Order: sequence, then C-alpha cells, then structure tokens
Amino acid sequence: MKKKLTALSMTIILGIEGVFTFPAVKAEATSIKSVQEQRLGIQTDISKANQEISEVQDELAKLTEQINRVEQAIHDNNNMIVQTEEKVKASQAEVAGLQQEVNKIQDRIDKRNEILKKRALSLQESGGKVNYIDVLLGASSFSDFVDRFGAVVTMVEADQDLVKQHQEDQRAVVKKQTAVEKKLDNLKDMKTELEGMQAQILEQKEQNDALKEELKLKEQAKLADMAELQEKDSTLAIKEVELNTAAQTSVDTYTADLNVSIPTTANEAINIVIHAGERYIGNSVYVFGGGRNAYDVAHGRFDCSGFVAWAFAQAGINVGAHTDILKNTGTRVPMSEARPGDLVFFDTYKIDGHVGIYLGGGKFIGSQSSTGIAIADMTSRYYAEHFNGRVMRIINN
Repeated sequence: MKKKLTALSMTIILGIEGVFTFPAVKAEATSIKSVQEQRLGIQTDISKANQEISEVQDELAKLTEQINRVEQAIHDNNNMIVQTEEKVKASQAEVAGLQQEVNKIQDRIDKRNEILKKRALSLQESGGKVNYIDVLLGASSFSDFVDRFGAVVTMVEADQDLVKQHQEDQRAVVKKQTAVEKKLDNLKDMKTELEGMQAQILEQKEQNDALKEELKLKEQAKLADMAELQEKDSTLAIKEVELNTAAQTSVDTYTADLNVSIPTTANEAINIVIHAGERYIGNSVYVFGGGRNAYDVAHGRFDCSGFVAWAFAQAGINVGAHTDILKNTGTRVPMSEARPGDLVFFDTYKIDGHVGIYLGGGKFIGSQSSTGIAIADMTSRYYAEHFNGRVMRIINN
C-alpha cells in the first residue's frame, strides 16, 4: 500500500505541467527573470546609445567633408592672393618702367618747350613773323640762294614736326599713366576682395573646428556611457549564467533523485535555439575562435560556429563548434524545405566558411564579421552570392 501511494504521488508530481518546481528552483527562476529584465533594459539603453553614437558619427563625417571643402577653398584662395600679389608687383615694375619712359618723354617735352619759347620770342621780336623772303633775297649767288631755300624749307618742316611730336608725346604720357593706374586699381581691388573672402572662410573654419570638437566630446561621452552599460550587462550576463547553472544543478539533483528526466519538445528546443542570440544583437563583436568560454559568452565575443554551438547548448544540444564539423552534423535538406533552427552555410574565405541559424522567411541569425551577432537577409546581394545551398537539420520533429 505504501508503494502504491508513493507511485501515485510521483504521478501527481510529474503530471502538473510536466515539471515539478520546488521552492529553491522557483526562487532562482524569479531571480533569473529579474536579471534578464535588468539586462533587457540595459540592452535597450545600449541600442539607443548605439543609435545616438551613429548619428553623432554621421554628423562628424558630414562636418569633416565640409571642413575639407573649406580648407581646399582656403588653399585655392591663398593661391589666388599670391598670384594677385605677383601681378601687383609686376604692374608696379611696369609702372616704374613707364615712369622712366614718361621722364624721358617729359625731358623731350621740356627741351621742345625751350625751343618753342625761343621761336616764340623770335616771332615776338620780329613782329610775329619770320621774313623768309628777306632771307632768300639776301642770297649772294644762285648757289647761296639754293642753300638758303633748302634751309628755309627744313626750318618750316622742323617747326611742324616739333609741334606734332610734342603733342604725340603728351598724349602718350596721359594714355600710359591712365592704363597703368587702372590696372593697379583693379589688382588692388581684387586683392582686397580675396583677403575679405579669406577672412570669412577662416572664421567658418574656426566655427567648424569648434563644432567638430564639440561632437567629438559628445561621441566620447556616448562611448563611455555605452562602455559602462556594456560592463553592467556583462556583469549581469555572468550572474545570469551562474543562476542558470545553479538552477539547472538544482533541477538535475532533484530529478536524479526521482530517476526521471524533464522532457523538452523539438519545437521548444528550436524556439530556444533561434531566440538565444537576440540579447546579443547590437551588443556583440565577431572574434575568431570566440564563444567557447565563459568570458567570451559574457562579453558577447563569438565567431560564427562558436555562436551556433552556444545557441544549441542553450537547448541542451551539443554540436561541434567548427564549420567543418557542423556541415556534416544532422540531416541535409533542400533549401525549399528549410525551417527555423536549420543551419545554413556560405562559401566565404573557404567552402562552408560561414554558418548561421535559419529563422524562416529568408532570414538567419549568426555572428557576422562586420556586425557581430545580427539577423541577416539571405536574399541580399552578398549572402545570395555566397550561399552554397547547404542546409543541415539538427533538430527533427
């Protein structure tokens, strides 16, 4: 009778939802839930911090481009100023040369003025006329007459040429001086304008540099906040692992005493596997050989096969932590029959060099070299080109 009551009690214990939870395990489960809730809040903060850091970095990238454009403008403007200064110097040298010419012309004009003054004085003394007939009639011979006649013609022509040259020189001086002064004024105006532009650009550069420094400080503050959050999350992750281990030990000890095992359905196992890595999304890093010890797991350090092995271990399923082992583990199925929990393989640095856990709908989760643990789209260009068709089923219904 006592044996029958014991058997009946065992049936009742196992019949309540398939698992009997004694107080110690229940208390630990509550504690684990509390830790998980804390981690969920921290991971939300980490995700937000990541977004803010990304926004700051985008602003920094755009600002850096603008600063580069400003610096190029400063460089180009400096070149223009130097070229303008060279032109001013050349024009000043030209002015100096022209001034020498002007001085020579002026000297000629002064000498002509003296000649013209003497001629005018002669005309005044002779009553305003030069009696060239008297000169000719005073010839002593025909030969003398011819000589005197030629001299008179030469004098008349010389007077006319003198006046003409005098007028041309005066016009030349005015024209050259006007042209040079205009050229110098234009160059000086250009230099003044360029210097003004330079001052504005330098002011803009100072403003950009100040904003860049402000954004860098903001980025550093955000990175520090995120590092602190990640440290808290890592501490909680270690605590969660310890609590899980303690809870599992308690359950294992209890069930060992009863000589029974707690059943887990295939669907439950698949659900654990495909959701195990979600807490690491945005909070992990790809490390070759990672995910094979408590430190790596606590700090979100995984490679692709290490992550797969860890995820299956969360459901109590042991698989190899290497793609060469995983590609031959389980049953191969065609992609058209792939379902959540299956492994999908990609040819990257070698055949079957990358592996992930299929989620359905063309998506898989894995530790990617560029993102750490993340959900990826198999239809995207990169993964569509590298998927080799290998699908392995570890958990069968």
